[in-house]
Amino acid sequence: MCTACACGTEPAQAEAAGAATTGESKVYSVSGMTCGHCVSSVSGEIGKVGGVTGVAVDLPAGAVTVSGSGFTDEEIRAAVEQAGYALASQG
Repeated sequence: MCTACACGTEPAQAEAAGAATTGESKVYSVSGMTCGHCVSSVSGEIGKVGGVTGVAVDLPAGAVTVSGSGFTDEEIRAAVEQAGYALASQG
């Protein structure tokens, strides 16, 4: 069972969700994602941010690549938190 979101699915070995990408790309580290449901939740919330045209999740790496223009890091952070996860510290 997925312990991050308690969705009942098995942790995925490799899972990606992608969309067509336009504009610039930025990579964020997201902690706590372990399964396809996690990927779907994070992708869905980030996809709602204005200016985002694509979201690709590398589950094993805990990385989310966001494409588009006009979005801010704070908007992405808020979307990730809305999905129930957190951006890992970028340092």
